[in-house]
Amino acid sequence: MKFLDLLRMSSSNLWKRKVRTILTVLGVVIGVASIVVMVSLGLGLSRSLMAQYESYGSLTQVTVNQPWEETEDVKRLDQGLIDEILAMEHVESVYPVLETQALAKYGSYEGYLQLQGMPAEAFQDMNITVGQGQLPGEDEALTFFYGCEVLQNFYNPKGNGGMGEPPDIDLMNDPIFVIFDMNAYYEAGSTDENGQTKKPPKKYLIDTCGVEASPGEDQWSQYGWYTYCDIDQLMAELKKIFKNKVIPGQPTTKTGKPYKEIFYSRLLVNVDSMDNVVALQKTLTDLGYNAYSQAEWVESEQKTMGYIQAVLGGIGAVSLFVAAIGITNTMMMSIYERTKEIGVMKVLGCDLRNIRSLFLMEAGFIGFIGGVIGLILSFILSIVINKVAAGANEYMSTSGGISYIPIWLVFLSLVFAVMVGMVAGFFPARRAMRLSPLAAIRNE
Repeated sequence: MKFLDLLRMSSSNLWKRKVRTILTVLGVVIGVASIVVMVSLGLGLSRSLMAQYESYGSLTQVTVNQPWEETEDVKRLDQGLIDEILAMEHVESVYPVLETQALAKYGSYEGYLQLQGMPAEAFQDMNITVGQGQLPGEDEALTFFYGCEVLQNFYNPKGNGGMGEPPDIDLMNDPIFVIFDMNAYYEAGSTDENGQTKKPPKKYLIDTCGVEASPGEDQWSQYGWYTYCDIDQLMAELKKIFKNKVIPGQPTTKTGKPYKEIFYSRLLVNVDSMDNVVALQKTLTDLGYNAYSQAEWVESEQKTMGYIQAVLGGIGAVSLFVAAIGITNTMMMSIYERTKEIGVMKVLGCDLRNIRSLFLMEAGFIGFIGGVIGLILSFILSIVINKVAAGANEYMSTSGGISYIPIWLVFLSLVFAVMVGMVAGFFPARRAMRLSPLAAIRNE
């Protein structure tokens, strides 16, 4: 018997018993939809969490800090260390970061600036949303790029002295004066050991190269509170301003004198793969540096989400297991009703394998039809769930939704539904093969 003949006979037999077939298919639909929706919830939650973690910083980045304890042979963060790390395996790039503080003044307002100097390449990797101007690194002189929340640090010291509404300052176009020597600024007017009045430090007019775009209401930007600039320009400016004095935030010798070299505040090490982050982090820690990353935390969260997905998938599998029992029952009833038909087929010389294939194909048809309809229902439910979740949580609408059905889940669930149907129909098919032809023909 040809395959097309088996296909035509199996579909015809299912169509003759439409009500029973529809009810059995309905069980498969519910089972497939339950599994797909449950697994999609786990995948969607995992994807949302990963997107949230990535917004805090790169998942393949290791941050290196100087050891907490000051010792005689303490290791500083300098160019030599950068070259050493770049020579390590799986390291793609190393970006130095120089942090310091300054005081900005505009009219009667003043505000603290948390300065971070970085190479131009680092700003490109940070994916900062530029609202006005451009990122640092393309100007010959020192310029500042302000985060969207920097204005929150400005206040009028002659007023209430506290933080209130941000002042009406155009950071992009208004002249902003910057005082780097904050200690000298606050000590101005007092007398030194020789009884001389201390002079206020020089103010520098620093141009603005750009301002970060506001993320909108109820949104948070991890770059919003910082002021960024090119690290080489910042180092050159600090050396010129402080000359032989100690630069704020920089270490000193035992005698309290500054080093000739400016050391970095931290290093950002970019690794080629998340799988190699933990190993590199351990290597840097063994060298005596404070190294940390999000990899260990993310791996722990991924394991937890894996357990959640397994539980959700197991809950949905119960429904499909019940549907498999329904398929078995349907096929068994079909065999009892078609006993004489099976006997006639055997007497006419039909191959036993064809009889088995006929019933397996009918069971597979039920699984396939139920799987297709179940997938359609799953997509509808997924859309509804995402819309409801987006209405309750705005972040879900930007991260792809709480329910996510990838292509591999579509094909896997469809194949699984067909396989469940055929497995459920295996024992009824074997029973049909073992029926005695004469007994089957005499059956009423």
